[in-house]
Amino acid sequence: MSDTTVLSYKNSGVDIDTSNLLISRLKGIVKNTRRPEVISELGGFAALCSLPTKYRDPVLVSSTDGVGTKLRLAMQLKSYDTIGIDLVAMCVNDLLVLGGEPIFFLDYYAVSKLNIDLASRLMIGIAKGCLESGCSLVGGETAEMPGMYNGKDCDLAGFSLGVVEREDIIDGHQVEDGDILVALGSSGLHANGYSLVHKLLAYHQISISTTVINGIPLADLLLEPTRIYVKSILTLIKQVNVHAIVHVTGGGLLDNIPRVLPVNTQAVIEEASWDWPSIFCWIQESSCIDRSEMYHTFNCGIGMVIIVDPSSLDQVVEIMRNAGETAWKMGFIKSSSSVERVVINK
Repeated sequence: MSDTTVLSYKNSGVDIDTSNLLISRLKGIVKNTRRPEVISELGGFAALCSLPTKYRDPVLVSSTDGVGTKLRLAMQLKSYDTIGIDLVAMCVNDLLVLGGEPIFFLDYYAVSKLNIDLASRLMIGIAKGCLESGCSLVGGETAEMPGMYNGKDCDLAGFSLGVVEREDIIDGHQVEDGDILVALGSSGLHANGYSLVHKLLAYHQISISTTVINGIPLADLLLEPTRIYVKSILTLIKQVNVHAIVHVTGGGLLDNIPRVLPVNTQAVIEEASWDWPSIFCWIQESSCIDRSEMYHTFNCGIGMVIIVDPSSLDQVVEIMRNAGETAWKMGFIKSSSSVERVVINK
């Protein structure tokens, strides 16, 4: 840089005009997700949203999450169309655990240099996730930070807000001896365990683009977006007294189920009740990870666990299957003072 160079924000690496162009391009996409409670328009300093009038004593539910190193995989494969769905799913599925209905969603996207086409693909995926979960995409932040991020490095995070009737909050306090665990099938890895997957691929020098598992390209299996359970579970909790809900994320079944268990209770999982999807079998066989570590790392085919009274089992399974979910009885709750909160019966 010469002594006569005029400094500007643009030649330091940040182009505000590009960011504004992205916002104008996204307005039509965002409009499709709009709920009647949203008051403000995209592009303001903040978003305004009233509470749905159907709630008598509304309690707000909030969640934030990212997609972990699944984002790195999407970047590697230059496939950005579904990672936004993952982002929404990881947040709104967490709201569901408390019985929350997602109301709105915001994203945070940070890069070294903004690529409008790439960013638009990401945002279209986010909008699809919002449509699927019935919440409004009300805004977010797109940040160009040269020097903080290098090359095509980027970061992606999501923030969701929901609402639940105070008397309908699902917090696990009703869970008791004899309750039944109902599993809802996952769509794959969802957005957890990818650091181990990256290690596996690098260690064995596995080509993602040419490897095929049971006739399906490995790339497709690894990028399959996280299933959004909002509409099916909201339908369920209107009809059935659900004692607890578990979103099977990082930590797998072994670490997430205990989060909703009262003291002196234990979850017993019947491993024979389901077959692992092929991607999990391939990961275990390729990495020689024992089954316990698999259950600590991946969802192993189960995206959500619903805990109900035994008398509700058939109704729950029927409602979930009618809603398009794969659902089955996977275990039960028993009284126990053991430090082992989850037992898997082989």
